Amino acid sequence: MPVFEDLANMIITGQHSAAAEWAETELSNGTPPEDIIEKGMIPGMDEIGRRWKDQEIHMPEVLIAARAMKAAMAIVKPQLQNSADTSRGSVVIGTVKGDLHDIGKNLVVMMLEGAGYTVHDLGNDVPPEAFVKATEENDVDIVAMSALLTTTVPMMTETIEALKEAELRTKVKVMIGGAPVSDELAKQIGADGYAPDGASAVDAISALIPAS
Repeated sequence: MPVFEDLANMIITGQHSAAAEWAETELSNGTPPEDIIEKGMIPGMDEIGRRWKDQEIHMPEVLIAARAMKAAMAIVKPQLQNSADTSRGSVVIGTVKGDLHDIGKNLVVMMLEGAGYTVHDLGNDVPPEAFVKATEENDVDIVAMSALLTTTVPMMTETIEALKEAELRTKVKVMIGGAPVSDELAKQIGADGYAPDGASAVDAISALIPAS
C-alpha cells in the first residue's frame, strides 16, 4: 500500500526530485494516478496553503513546494485517462490588459493546480476579448482576473461587460484579485468574489464552484 503522506510531505518540504521519483514508482506499481493526485499531492498543497495563510511560511517555501508538486504532476498527468474527470473545476485566469505584472497571478495558478483545478493561464496584458474567447473554447467554471495597477482596474469592468455581451456571464463566476482591488470593489463591478492571495483564491474558488 502506498503511503500517500510521504508524497504530501515531499511536496510540503519541496523535495521535487523525490516527489517525481515517488510518483513514478507508484505508477509502475499500479497505483491509480487519480489517487496520487487526490491523496498525496492535493493534501500537500492544501497544507502549504494553510501555512501560508496563517503566515507560518513565506513566498520561497510556497514556490519550492509548488515546484515539487509540478514535478510529480509532470509524471502523473500523462497517465490520466481524462483529466476533466479528476479536476475539481476549470479556471481561466489572466492579468488584465495594460498590466504586465504576473508574479501574484502565477502564484495563484500554482496554488490552484496544486489544489486539483484545471487552469487556463492567459498570461498578462490580456484584453477582454481573450477572456471571452478562452471561456467560449473551454468548459469554464471561473474567470479570474488580476490587476496590480490602479489604472488597469477599469479593464476588469470591461471584461465583465464583454462576458455579458457574449452571453457567458450567467454561465461562469468571476473572481478578481490584486493590490488595488477589494471585496467592496468586486461587489461594485459585479464580480462574484475577491481574494487577496493564492491560498485565499483557492478557498474562494472552492466556495464559488458547487460540489459535484
